[in-house]
Amino acid sequence: MECRQCASPLERPGDYCLVCRTHNADAVVLDLDRDRARIVSLLDDSVVGEHTITTTPEDDGEAEVVELRNFAGLVADEVRRKRPEEVYVTGDRTVIERLRGQLHYPFYRVRADDPIEHVLERRGEPALDVVDAAPAEKLGGSHSTLIGGRDGQRAIRTVAGHPHVKKVIPGPIDAGGSGSRTGVRAKATRAGTDGNVRLLIRDGSSVQENRVVTTAGDRQLGEHVRADLNEALAEADLRDDS
Repeated sequence: MECRQCASPLERPGDYCLVCRTHNADAVVLDLDRDRARIVSLLDDSVVGEHTITTTPEDDGEAEVVELRNFAGLVADEVRRKRPEEVYVTGDRTVIERLRGQLHYPFYRVRADDPIEHVLERRGEPALDVVDAAPAEKLGGSHSTLIGGRDGQRAIRTVAGHPHVKKVIPGPIDAGGSGSRTGVRAKATRAGTDGNVRLLIRDGSSVQENRVVTTAGDRQLGEHVRADLNEALAEADLRDDS
């Protein structure tokens, strides 16, 4: 493939051109298994390149840590070659978490059944504003108490860290729920007509309903944010699947 601007040869399709500094891919889709990563480059809603990286997972503790880090590093290098505006991801949570520590891009989660088609569908929708603020800066409201101790705080930080979340407003705690033996669990509920969602955090018989203000302006876009939030909670091993 040649650069679309200056026709300089590119080592791989979709690579950023270092000659004329032109982007040849504006999005990357990562379909990640524990032993295989499929990296697809998109430009103007078309696939311009695809690359696959494989690894052999180790069973030993230290060897596995090194192998996983190296695998994620190779995937991260492929993304950096493209310098995309957006990164969409689906697949193995362990790989995603390791990759997140090596790439400074917000990850937009997509369905695993057909991630490329899902991304192309989403890219036809209005872009959502990104809130560039630390999770702690997004907390507000008159209720400062959070249930669930460290895990409850982790659930709040996970949601507040999403780029399309403006604010998380903790609500009152209801101690009249049914008991649970699964520890702290959290779930983002169906979006309202304004695109905002509710975050329910359960700890035993206690439930706290927290309001999550998003940059989505309607229910359809809010549902995309809700799905992202629940995937993030699942990656943190906090999602309530009930």
